Amino acid sequence: MKLPRRRFLHLAAGAAALPVVSHIAWAQAYPARPITMLVGFAPGGSADITARIVGERMKASLGQPIVVENVVGAAGSIAAGRVVRAAADGYMLSIGSLGTHVFNGALYTLPYDLLNDLQPVSLLTDGSFVIVAKKSMPANDLKSFIAWLKANPGRASQGTPGPGSGPHVLGAFLQSATSTSFQFVPYRGGGPAMQDLVAGHIDFLIATAPEALPQVRLGHIKPYATTAKTRIASAPDIPTAEEAGLVGFHMSLWYALWAPRGTPRDVISKLNGAVVDALADPAVRSRLADLGQEVVSRNQQSPEALAAFQKAEIDRWWPVIKAANIKGE
Repeated sequence: MKLPRRRFLHLAAGAAALPVVSHIAWAQAYPARPITMLVGFAPGGSADITARIVGERMKASLGQPIVVENVVGAAGSIAAGRVVRAAADGYMLSIGSLGTHVFNGALYTLPYDLLNDLQPVSLLTDGSFVIVAKKSMPANDLKSFIAWLKANPGRASQGTPGPGSGPHVLGAFLQSATSTSFQFVPYRGGGPAMQDLVAGHIDFLIATAPEALPQVRLGHIKPYATTAKTRIASAPDIPTAEEAGLVGFHMSLWYALWAPRGTPRDVISKLNGAVVDALADPAVRSRLADLGQEVVSRNQQSPEALAAFQKAEIDRWWPVIKAANIKGE
C-alpha cells in the first residue's frame, strides 16, 4: 500500500522526533536511582570526607542518595578510570583533586585523557598548604628560611607524603624559584611526616592546613607562609608566600566533580544545581571549613569554569613535574 506523500512525511518526522522526545523525558526524570561518587583514596581522608559532606547535601536537591565508593590504588587513577568507562548517564561521578585530575597526567601513562574523557560538573573547594619547619630551625620567617637553605645547600630535608604528591611538586617548585637544593624524604602519608617534623628528625614540610595548624597552635613547629593567594580564614596571622616575598609561589589544594564524557547537558545542569545548593548551605560550609577548605566563589562553580581551571592547572604544573623529573610510584 502506498501512502500519500504528505502522510509519509508526517510519519517520518514523527519517528525522527521520538529519540529527542524520549531523551528529554529521560533527562527530566533523572535521577531515578542512587548516584555513585567514586573516591580514589581510603575512607577517612580529606577527599572521602569532602565527598560525603557534599554528597549528603546534594540528596536534598536531587531526591536520590549519593553513595560514596572508595576505589583505592594508583594515586586515584583507578577510580577516575572507572568513571571514564562508565555509562554517560549521570549515575557515576568522580570526585578529584589537583593530584588525581592534574598531576597524574604527568606522573603516569594513563589509559584516558584528563581533559577530553571526563565532563566537568563543578569546582567545590579550595584549600592551602603551609610551609612549616621544626621548632629548632634558626630562621623565623620565610625570607630567613630561604637564606638558610642557600647557606646550607643539599643539607636540609623536606618530608613529603610520597613521590608526585602536592608537597613534593611544591618542593621542586621551591628549589627552582629560590635556586636552592635540599633532600626529599618520602613518607606513607602526611601524618607520619608531621610526627617526624615535630620530633626534629626532618627540617621542614609543606603540609596541608589541617595537618599543620594544630601543631603550629601547640607551638611544636614554626609556620612561615601559606601557598594560598590570600590569607586563609583558619590562620589569618600566617602570611601568604607572596606576602612573605616569594612572588608567584602558590598552589591550591582543591576538589571538584566530573561525570563521564558525553553525559547529557540537562543531567550536568541538574548535578551542578545540586552542587551549588549544597555549597550555599551554611552547615556544609562550616563542616568544610573544619577541614581547612573554603568553598569556591559562585562564579567558579560552573562546568565551564572548572574546564578552564583544570586546563590552566595542567598548563602550569606539568612543566614543573617534567623539569624536576618527578615520577609516580
